[in-house]
Amino acid sequence: MAYFGLETRSRLPGIRVMSDWHLYLIRTRHGALYTGIATDPRRRISEHEGAGGKGSKYLRSKGPLELVYRANIGSRGLALKAEERIKRLSKRRKEDLVEANPGRAELLETLALEDS
Repeated sequence: MAYFGLETRSRLPGIRVMSDWHLYLIRTRHGALYTGIATDPRRRISEHEGAGGKGSKYLRSKGPLELVYRANIGSRGLALKAEERIKRLSKRRKEDLVEANPGRAELLETLALEDS
């Protein structure tokens, strides 16, 4: 299975299924918020925390890391757009988002993104 690919292979030869993409926010030891996307956020956070160079360079030595928000966005393209919009928000607006814990539809509306 491709971890960051749009499609993953099923157990049946020649059949591919679409992956659900999640947007996530991680809080670092010092309170910074990191935004990312992945098909498996828990596994991605483990990669960020672990050795081996699979995680973000930004997050190295900033642990422990805490997953503070996650939303199933659906398509990779929409997840990338949501990630970009959140990265442009101020720290206060990101904190408000974490506190509100919006569902998918509310998050997309807040970010002025249309469901694809």
